[in-house]
Amino acid sequence: MNKQNGGVSDVEALRREFGREQPAERRAALLPFLWSTVASQGQIFGNRDAGSEAFVTNGLNFSYPGYSETLCGFVDPGVNSNNKIPNPNVTVFEWLHAKPAFKGKVAGFGAWDVFPYIFNSARAGFPVNAGSDAFTMKPMPPGLALMNRLKRESATWESEAFDTFTFHTAKIYVQEKKPRLLYLSLGETDEWSHEGKYAEYLRSAHRVDAYLKELWETVQAMPQYRGNTTLIFLPDHGRGETPVEWKGYGQKIADSKYTWMAFLGPDTKALGERKQTGPVTQNQVAATLAALLGEDYRQSVP
Repeated sequence: MNKQNGGVSDVEALRREFGREQPAERRAALLPFLWSTVASQGQIFGNRDAGSEAFVTNGLNFSYPGYSETLCGFVDPGVNSNNKIPNPNVTVFEWLHAKPAFKGKVAGFGAWDVFPYIFNSARAGFPVNAGSDAFTMKPMPPGLALMNRLKRESATWESEAFDTFTFHTAKIYVQEKKPRLLYLSLGETDEWSHEGKYAEYLRSAHRVDAYLKELWETVQAMPQYRGNTTLIFLPDHGRGETPVEWKGYGQKIADSKYTWMAFLGPDTKALGERKQTGPVTQNQVAATLAALLGEDYRQSVP
């Protein structure tokens, strides 16, 4: 492995995949759905060079605090590790699930096996499938048993499943159960960057973009979702920028507080990549999500 090139064994091959002369061309090659459909029909925040900032407010810049801030709409100083501790706070997903209109119509899927704790699934009462855990439904739809088997038999990371298993399990659930609210978190980009494998980091990001396109086209082909569904896409934290810091994040890497957010749906004006805007923050997402569903989370959880 060539550590000087981010572990890339064939630099020229990777440049042929994603390298382009201009930055806008490179990002479009890496994330074509984001920079075509979302950029033309929705909104994207977070390009600091264009005067658009998006960032976490928890000050820790790593996963559990970032997910909790996103899902709850506020920072809890007590949420300060990635340990498997049930979240003492109610997420906007749990808050919505308690309402009759959403009862039994909420679900979460994550590649990281900590998500049942982040959602506090034992208390929340809706299905949260994460890591390599099997997921069952009655009746079992075609393909789901295979997903469970592949999760079980694949040599993945200790706490993280490959994105393909998480994505296709969630897609099957959408097609079968048609939830009103779905959470999907994929994690290969995080794992590959920690390992310093830049080629796999880029290729996994490219796959995530393809999965978003597939999910979006799937729901737009279903009468229950067509024309009345919103996609919100964002990370749990940012990363560093230097040849060393891109593999990490946290308090010691100041730039890792900066993130990005993308929105696509009938209630989102087609303003594309936002420029010269006020900052948007991770703790605004929960109330925004609820508002798109006609609910006032900010009033209920000041």
